[in-house]
Amino acid sequence: MHIPEGYLSPQTWGASYAVMVPIWIIAGRKLRRTLDVRRVPLLAIGAAFSFVVMMFNIPIPGGSTGHATGAALVAILLGPWAAVMAISVALVVQAFLFGDGGITAIGANCFNMAFVMPFASYGVYRLIAGGSAAGSRRRMIAAGAGGYVGLNLAALSTAVMFGIQPLIAQGADGRPLYCPFGLNVAIPAMAAEHLLLFGFVEAAVTAVAFAYVARTEPDLLILPRSRVEGATA
Repeated sequence: MHIPEGYLSPQTWGASYAVMVPIWIIAGRKLRRTLDVRRVPLLAIGAAFSFVVMMFNIPIPGGSTGHATGAALVAILLGPWAAVMAISVALVVQAFLFGDGGITAIGANCFNMAFVMPFASYGVYRLIAGGSAAGSRRRMIAAGAGGYVGLNLAALSTAVMFGIQPLIAQGADGRPLYCPFGLNVAIPAMAAEHLLLFGFVEAAVTAVAFAYVARTEPDLLILPRSRVEGATA
């Protein structure tokens, strides 16, 4: 799902940075107010977990890749704002040190994987989990469903960014200057791969990791009041 260098026009990646900068600022402020000091090491672990998971990526048609992200699990355990920061750090490190995702595309990649996915996954998880017990099977299913839905919405957002490039950036001869595939190609290519394969991988990773945490550290699944207030603010 990483967007490589040269696939987005300056209008797109510039706008994505403009959107993400205030989101990063808000996330940082909320974490300072709501994140329990004892959970700060978990934020670093969450970023490391996401970094490792995203390194196992598979190229897909259109120039992007498919992979799990771990964003759903981080959002469920620490809250979506914490996930914004954790996943963003992982994406920045990948872009600068490993060339996985373009430097100019960091804002776009963070919008898709560090903003859209965590909030979508967390919302689905809370909706399905309801008031069930912290370590219940229902919550494990909710975690998996959150991972599946969140990843597919992030993939759709990525596909839209790809697909609008021929519409907004063309040469004098009418040829696309950046991603050459329109919405009619980008959306089916991204949606098919993630709906049929990578979404289930994300769901499995999230559900299995959630079940392990529920068995070994059940206190992590109990939402502190400050975290709930921070997520809903």
